[in-house]
Amino acid sequence: MTSTDMKIEGKEITIQTQGFSDIKNITDHVRNYVEEVGIDEGICNIFVIGSTATVSTIEFEPNLVKDMQEKLEDFISRDSTTHHGQTWGDDNGFSHIRATFMGPGITAPVHQGKVLLGTWQQIVVIDNDNRPRNRRIFLQVMGR
Repeated sequence: MTSTDMKIEGKEITIQTQGFSDIKNITDHVRNYVEEVGIDEGICNIFVIGSTATVSTIEFEPNLVKDMQEKLEDFISRDSTTHHGQTWGDDNGFSHIRATFMGPGITAPVHQGKVLLGTWQQIVVIDNDNRPRNRRIFLQVMGR
């Protein structure tokens, strides 16, 4: 394969979130972009721009979404006192900690022109901040 055979394309999308571990399904955005770029084999990196949100996969089903939100609250409560909150007065130290443990991005394989996901697996953005946001997500597709 020569360098001219390889495509590398990127696109930023924005989604509206409510904060407090609001979970948004972005699978269709990712699938549509991979199709638009037109690669057959490669990868798609999905990265949220910001330090209080994360990208992951989940079965995007209402009760599992609720379970996830409750477990994140158990992990580190929004009412937790943090040094960050004391320093900056924004009371969102919990959101930084949640996001750090889960990570800002994932990479999904692209095989035969499709994003490779399990039957019940969707790509999600989890906004852990303590207020609504317009979340910026960068999609980068690489392949041939």
